[in-house]
Amino acid sequence: MATEISAASLFRGPDLGTCDNVVMRHDRGFITEISEGAGPGPRSFVSPAFVNAHDHARATASSFGAVGMPLESWILRTALGTPVDPYLTAASALARSAKAGCAAMMVHYTRPSGTMPLVDEAKAVARAASDVGIRIAFAMAVRDQNPIVYGDAEPVLSGLSRDDRKIIDDLFVRAPMPPRAYIELTNAIAAAIAGPMVDVQLGPAGVQWCSKPLLEAVAENSARTGRRIHMHLLKTVYQRAWADQHFPDMVRWLRNIGFLSDRLTLAHCIHARPDELEMIAASGARIVTNFSSNMHLRSGLAPIAAAHGCGCAIAVGVDGLALDEDDDILREMRLVQMIHGGLGFKPTWTPAEMFTLAIRNGRRATGAPGSGELAAGNPADYVVIDLDRLDRDQIMPVDPLALLFARGNASLVKEVVVAGKTIVRDGVCEGVDLPAIERELRAMYRANVGKLGSFQRMWPSVSERLSDWFEQQVTCE
Repeated sequence: MATEISAASLFRGPDLGTCDNVVMRHDRGFITEISEGAGPGPRSFVSPAFVNAHDHARATASSFGAVGMPLESWILRTALGTPVDPYLTAASALARSAKAGCAAMMVHYTRPSGTMPLVDEAKAVARAASDVGIRIAFAMAVRDQNPIVYGDAEPVLSGLSRDDRKIIDDLFVRAPMPPRAYIELTNAIAAAIAGPMVDVQLGPAGVQWCSKPLLEAVAENSARTGRRIHMHLLKTVYQRAWADQHFPDMVRWLRNIGFLSDRLTLAHCIHARPDELEMIAASGARIVTNFSSNMHLRSGLAPIAAAHGCGCAIAVGVDGLALDEDDDILREMRLVQMIHGGLGFKPTWTPAEMFTLAIRNGRRATGAPGSGELAAGNPADYVVIDLDRLDRDQIMPVDPLALLFARGNASLVKEVVVAGKTIVRDGVCEGVDLPAIERELRAMYRANVGKLGSFQRMWPSVSERLSDWFEQQVTCE
C-alpha cells in the first residue's frame, strides 16, 4: 500500500541539501517519488534513518558496576551482565537503538548466554530484530587465545585460591574453536537467519584474541564467499603495546593475507598509526568510531580526521556505551562532528557531509541496501524529527540539519520508518513492549547477580592484578 508523508523540510543529501515543503511517497518498502514546493507541510524534518554501525546488543554496563574502567578489566567485570535471556536482552538493545532513529545496527555478539546452542541464540537475536522491525548485521564473535590478558595469565591467577581460579576458568576460559568449526558455525547461522533484513558476517573479536590460522581462515572464507567481516582493532594502549611487542607488522600482515578489503569493517582503530591508516584506506575497509565508548573506557581519542583525510570510510557506532548509556546515535554523531569536524577555519567535513558519510558507510558496514539517501528507488528508511522542538525559537530560517548537529537528540524523534514500515511512533516501539521487557530483564539480572557473589567478592583482588599485569606491558622496554 502506497504511503505519502508531507514535511516542512527534508534532507536529501550533501549535493541536493535540504528541501522545503516536500511530499515523499513510498510503496512496498521503496521511495517512489519526492515532490518539492507542495505548500506548507507539517512542522517536521525528515532525514535518512541513522545507523549504529558497531554494537553488541547487550545490557547497560554501569548497572553492573562497570564504571570508569579500562576495557581490559571492564570486559571481565561485565560478566555480571551476561545475557540471562538472549531474546529479551537483544530486544531491549535493539528497541533502544530503534527509538533513537536507527534503521540498522551491527550486532557483534561477543558474550553468548551459554543457555542454548549458538545457532539457537542467533535465532533469538534475529527474532528480536524482526519484532522490533530493525535491520541488523549479526556476527558471532570468536576468539581462540588470551581470554584473561594478552599473554600468559599465570601472574594474574597464581595467587588465587583453587576455588577462585575455578570461578575465573568457568566464567572466561573456553576450549578454543578450531577455524573450520567457526566457519561452519557461521554458515549454519547464515542458513538459519540470513535474509533481506539480516546480514550474517564473520566476527573475529580482535587480533590479540585470534590466532593467525583463525584470521587466515576468516580472510579466505570472506574472499571466497563475499561475506563481510567485523572486528575490533587497536582500541587500547595495551593492545598497541601487545602488537608492538608480538606482532609489529600486524596491519601489513592482515593486508597481505587479504583480510583487509572493502568487505571489512574495523571498530575503533584509536591507536592505529598513519601508515596503518593508509593501508586500511587503500583496502576500502571502513572504520567505525565510537567516541563515547572510547571515553567511558579511557581508551583514547581516535585519529578520525586523519583517517578521513587519507581516504578511510568513516562510520559511527554506539558500542553499547553512548554518552548517557541511552543508545542515542544522534548525540553520538554530534559528538563525532564536534571532536573531529575541524580546527578553527579548517573543517574536516561539513555536517551534511559527515552525516551522509555516517549513513552511507554505516549501511555498507551492516549490509543494509542502498546509500541511505532519500531518493526515488532507495529503501524507505527515514526518521521524522519534531521541527517545532528542534527549531524551538523560530527567530529566523536556519537549516534544520545545522540545528540537528547543534542540539539534536533522540527525544526529538517522532517516527522511525524502516523498509516502509513504522517501527517507532512518538517514542514508542510498535513491535515490542520495551518498558515491560526492561522490567522483566531487571528482575532476572538481579537474581542472576546474586548467584555471582563469589566473583564480586574476589573482584578487587583480580582487578588489581589485571592492572599490574597490563601496566607492566606498557612500561617494559
